[in-house]
Amino acid sequence: MHHSQMKSDVRRLIADGTVIPAHPLALDAGRALDPIHQRALTRYYIDAGAGGLAVGVHTTQFAIREVGLYRPVLELAAVTAADWSTRPLALVAGLAGPTRQAVSEAQTALGIGYHAGLLSLAAMKSASEDEIIAHCEAVAREIPLVGFYLQPAVGGVVLSADFWRRFAGIDNVIAIKIAPFNRYRTLDVLRGVAAAGALDRIALYTGNDDHILLDLTLPFDLRDRGVTTRAYFRGGLLGHWSVWTASAIKQFERCRAARHKDTVPADLLALDARVTDCNSAFFDVANNFHGCIAGCHEVLRRQGLLEGIWCLDPAEGLSPGQLQEIDRVCNEHADLSDDDLITSNLERWLA
Repeated sequence: MHHSQMKSDVRRLIADGTVIPAHPLALDAGRALDPIHQRALTRYYIDAGAGGLAVGVHTTQFAIREVGLYRPVLELAAVTAADWSTRPLALVAGLAGPTRQAVSEAQTALGIGYHAGLLSLAAMKSASEDEIIAHCEAVAREIPLVGFYLQPAVGGVVLSADFWRRFAGIDNVIAIKIAPFNRYRTLDVLRGVAAAGALDRIALYTGNDDHILLDLTLPFDLRDRGVTTRAYFRGGLLGHWSVWTASAIKQFERCRAARHKDTVPADLLALDARVTDCNSAFFDVANNFHGCIAGCHEVLRRQGLLEGIWCLDPAEGLSPGQLQEIDRVCNEHADLSDDDLITSNLERWLA
């Protein structure tokens, strides 16, 4: 499917920028899919006001493919969203693996009703940039593509500004999630998209969970042969937004309102540090992100949206000291949570 064939309201939603949480995976104590809590998560994100859902991505655990859960999890989210809400929602499916697998997943996602695919390049670590571009072109022939610059600490590949220029030249690319957790590499993507003349066509989404609010607020001036082009991140597709989502949406709206003002409120700029402090605990920065998925699970468990923090890999869990860090940020930044919304609606979401 070409992006010109997408529903116009969904295409506009992605292009204008929105909040897309990266959907976690709800498991029971036997590490089997827990459909009740999985549905509750989807309903929570919709009622919190999210503009879309990213399913089958890193936060959903790439290992769902190995245990036969890729299609069931994508189907469950799509069916739940359709039953729960009539407003436009951008459904983004995670795509992974070598070309044959990624193409097959794109076809599966499109058949279920997903609008775009977020393409992980973690399986292409040993490939050249020419080979990776060919891989991306093959997948883009199946589904509108969201590029994904995944941070190397969790399997990402370091890519040049020229790669991103070539990637942005692929006609069916509609957005890029920029998540290297690195200022220099973030600028490489922006420079590449600008050099391709694609800033109007490709929406930039921050995935830099360590720098969310400043990415969403500040302008980026890109210089090329004496000409300045100003760019903005239009939205976010973030694992961090799988928790405290209603609060995140309020923050996003504040950032968007401040973008074109002469003076950005100091309180909004300062809030970036507080959000990053929360992320340091949730994502287990002290242990090189080992507990990043389990950390988000722990916040959702405390709120009743998950029964436990189980991951598909029994070795994946909270790191030593991470629980205490989560205790600390939940206490110090309690005003950033959305506990009241969840308490008021949890029974309905779990029904």
